[in-house]
Amino acid sequence: MTTQPEIGIPSTSTSTTPKPYTIYHITLRLPLRTFTLQKRYSDFTTLHSTLTSQAGAPPPASLPPKSYFSSTTSSPALAESRRIGLQNYLQTLNTDPNDRWRNTSAWRSFLNLPSSNSNSNHANRHGPLSRTQQPITDPVVWLDYHRNLKSQLHSARLQLTKRDQASSAQAQHECSAEAKKHLIKASSMITALDSGLKALANGTWGREKLGDGEMRRRRDLISAAQKEREGLENLGNAMAAKNALDGAIAHATKGDKDKLLAANGDENNASRRPVAGKGRVLGKETDRTRALDNQGVLQLQQQLMREQDEDVDVLAQAVARQKKIGMEIQEELIVQKDLLGLLDEDVDRVQGKMDVARKRIGKIS
Repeated sequence: MTTQPEIGIPSTSTSTTPKPYTIYHITLRLPLRTFTLQKRYSDFTTLHSTLTSQAGAPPPASLPPKSYFSSTTSSPALAESRRIGLQNYLQTLNTDPNDRWRNTSAWRSFLNLPSSNSNSNHANRHGPLSRTQQPITDPVVWLDYHRNLKSQLHSARLQLTKRDQASSAQAQHECSAEAKKHLIKASSMITALDSGLKALANGTWGREKLGDGEMRRRRDLISAAQKEREGLENLGNAMAAKNALDGAIAHATKGDKDKLLAANGDENNASRRPVAGKGRVLGKETDRTRALDNQGVLQLQQQLMREQDEDVDVLAQAVARQKKIGMEIQEELIVQKDLLGLLDEDVDRVQGKMDVARKRIGKIS
């Protein structure tokens, strides 16, 4: 169950525009941060009508009535009364057992809620999306879906990292299954985001079309997510192939190796076994083997194999060090990716605020 933010309107202020109006300062306290929004009374009336339209029923609370004979800018008592009424309105919607109004995009857009408070709502509103591929019809919901997509890809990468570090076959299998589950979800979400972006570009659902720059940015986000998903899928397949190869090598036990060496030794002895009347049959002689008998050649071969085994051990240690360095680099890249993701979310949030500010400036001008 998602924890709802604490909402309050502790204070008001008056705008400095030629035609002043009262600004209500809404404070939201989330688990990780607290921020303040500034709204005017007309924003609340727009929210109320939009909630009624999107939820199919009026909210369980009513807005304080509009006064036609006095103004909140000239009457502090009226401003305080309206502040209390608007605060009760928001708190009633926020704590009501029926979350149909909180599940609307109008509620999240009005309060500028992050995706952590709307992921479960999106699953309820667009749960059949992966099955019916219905396009997303709201730009804010689209961005929240993209944040959830990045979370799925990040979880898949973490599961693959755990799989690479797991020591048992059972743990590796569980991590692979979890990574595959996240990648499947990410694939369906990419399809939904692409369909939703096409609908938003064409204005199919009666909404204002997005600008060309914003469309290009969102297409780049989908393309980057698709490439990342394909890369993670290829990485998982490579790990599975490596695991199969390691399993095949593991079957070559020490006993099998000893038997192979013994068989090779018998063949070498047979090839060098003296023939009656002809002495020892020599193969391709070298300066090191020319003066040795059969037993000496066998001992030389065993010494060379021991030296080769030592060289292989040194090489294995070097590879292990390289693997450790690679894993440390990967962990650092994951941290940097998380930081970039946080920066991306901040940029999206600021962009949303700038869009709202442009609309207000347009209305004022």
